[in-house]
Amino acid sequence: MPLLDEDYLILSTIHSAKGQEWRAVFILNVVDGCMPSDLGTGTTQELEEERRLLYVAMTRARDSLSLITPQRFFTHGQNAQGDRHIYAARTRFIPATLLQFFETTTWPKVSAVASERSAQQIRMDVGARMRAMWK
Repeated sequence: MPLLDEDYLILSTIHSAKGQEWRAVFILNVVDGCMPSDLGTGTTQELEEERRLLYVAMTRARDSLSLITPQRFFTHGQNAQGDRHIYAARTRFIPATLLQFFETTTWPKVSAVASERSAQQIRMDVGARMRAMWK
């Protein structure tokens, strides 16, 4: 059992992680648009800097490295009739030819019935709850 001082989580940016090392590292949003950033792909030099940043992040892991690639992103600016999600593409820095060197895991798919049932279980009348707070 870890001691209280040993049981903690460090949230870091890639820039502030330089020179650090951790037992386990999780890198979030390893998809084009985030890694490389849309803002960092104007020139070849900027793209190479983004590649180096991912390398720095990946080499901070001593025992375990997890690269998280979400399937979809929620967006605020889409048409109200759309589902407000866009599909994400794995970063161009890890092409399909390199996937053989990675262990892949996906979240289990939830059936439509289970999804509907869980949505029904969490429905609440927020307006009524707010009015009750002000009585």
